[in-house]
Amino acid sequence: QVQLVESGGGLVQAGGSLRLSCVASGRTFSTYAMGWFRQAPGKEREFVAAITWSGGYTYYADSVKGRFSISRDNAKNTVNLQMNSLKPEDTAVYYCAARRSMSGSYYTRLSEYNYWGQGTQVTVSS
Repeated sequence: QVQLVESGGGLVQAGGSLRLSCVASGRTFSTYAMGWFRQAPGKEREFVAAITWSGGYTYYADSVKGRFSISRDNAKNTVNLQMNSLKPEDTAVYYCAARRSMSGSYYTRLSEYNYWGQGTQVTVSS
């Protein structure tokens, strides 16, 4: 089992940047595929980015491709989401998610993840 804690959210102007971090408990972090999702008020939670257990493959939602970058440091049990060129429509609570997998696959659906963090608020002002 793994526990996830996100940090790094905040208020930023449009065009600015934020870096979210998610720290996982336990000694088996490197066996988990990781993902970032977000949920805006009144909307369903949606996929943002995913990364394989090794960090060798990443995948992004079209809405963030070219602006966001997911990375991980297995030695530090951390997955990061670098968000650049932020837009007001990026405003949401951002969640980190984990799924035990060493298959080399990444995952984009909520139902594919077993563990979730509590979320961190990102607000982008226009």
